Amino acid sequence: MQRAKTAVEVISLGRISYARALQIQQLYVQRLLNSSEKSCNALLLCEHPPVYTIGIRQAPYPDEEEQRLKLLGADFFRTNRGGLITFHGPGQLVCYPILNLGCFKKSVRWYVCQLERTVIHLCNTLGIRASTSPDTGVWVGENKICAIGIHCGRYITSHGLALNCNTDMAWFENIVPCGIIGKGVTSLSQELGKEVSTEETIPYLLDSFKHLFDCTLLEGHYSNDQSVES
Repeated sequence: MQRAKTAVEVISLGRISYARALQIQQLYVQRLLNSSEKSCNALLLCEHPPVYTIGIRQAPYPDEEEQRLKLLGADFFRTNRGGLITFHGPGQLVCYPILNLGCFKKSVRWYVCQLERTVIHLCNTLGIRASTSPDTGVWVGENKICAIGIHCGRYITSHGLALNCNTDMAWFENIVPCGIIGKGVTSLSQELGKEVSTEETIPYLLDSFKHLFDCTLLEGHYSNDQSVES
């Protein structure tokens, strides 16, 4: 008898502050932790106003560096995800999968690889030849098109991926993206020579995610009065 595919709820949050997105991620993480069904998996899709974020390796980013970046007009957050510094902003499609890996495969390495393969599949569909490298993320040649940084506790994931669609790439010039010296960044728009918005990209991402994670996607909704138990 064929196993039923895992259901994943797709939640579109629109443009939302990074701080609020962190709160919503934690709400969905708690929903999974509180669920005996292990069936409350979700994909949170959003864009952020300009913000620089760093992961658990925070030593290279003293307070002086934080203040320098804030003076550029961006927020700055220290987080519990993997990876070093990156930028999020308008024109970048951010996807936070809140998944119980027990519904898929209990392997963080497998999970990160599947996220990379999801974006590679998306890029290939659009005619962009993308690949992985020894450095995490998805690359087009020597330029990163998608950053990946995750957190996983008790096999429940948070944080996720950030795909450059029609991002203002000038924001990346103020940092060494992901701490990788000698590499660049690119976007779908840059590679295709035309504007590609986050809205246009979402269906491709969802199709690729559904294919790589062998799951069923359901349309969901988030409201500000939503509680952990809902």
